Amino acid sequence: MNYIIYDLEATCWENPPPGFIQETIEIGAFRVNQFGEVRGKFNRFIRPVVHPTLSPFCRNLTTINQEDVNRAKTFPDVIEEFQQWAYIHEDEYVLCSWGNFDRRMFAADCRLHRLDADWTEKHANLKEQYRIKKRMKKGVGMRKAIEMEDIEFTGTHHRGISDAENLTKLFLKYLGSWSL
Repeated sequence: MNYIIYDLEATCWENPPPGFIQETIEIGAFRVNQFGEVRGKFNRFIRPVVHPTLSPFCRNLTTINQEDVNRAKTFPDVIEEFQQWAYIHEDEYVLCSWGNFDRRMFAADCRLHRLDADWTEKHANLKEQYRIKKRMKKGVGMRKAIEMEDIEFTGTHHRGISDAENLTKLFLKYLGSWSL
């Protein structure tokens, strides 16, 4: 079994324009086996096609600059690389993210590019599971959960690879107790 602990960054605006369509601009992920061994790391930028120019708000929030996405491949190419890296078509896997936004973004990008999205359904919402585990009325952000667990947050918040790395630390702390 492969657990794909991942985080996406997407195009965003402070005040969404008419025709607001978000697209994934970064995938950060770690592949963890059933024994808790990190077996791989994946990090790619993606060039958006509907709104190719990142808003100042998005560049500031994510620290992703325009050149990063301009040089990147588009979603169909990157998602094919991701699926090969994650062994989506070969092994048992579960996609694990903090909330459902990332799963919905993968599915929406697949639809936008007329790709199969069925593979996105093998998903675990770690935010909701954490809320239940901690008996909280309302879920908390991933960074807050990291702090609550006395795990050192490393990297840059709102960067896919950093958030995926920190989520992996939390995932491993409770390995064996997630509903996967």
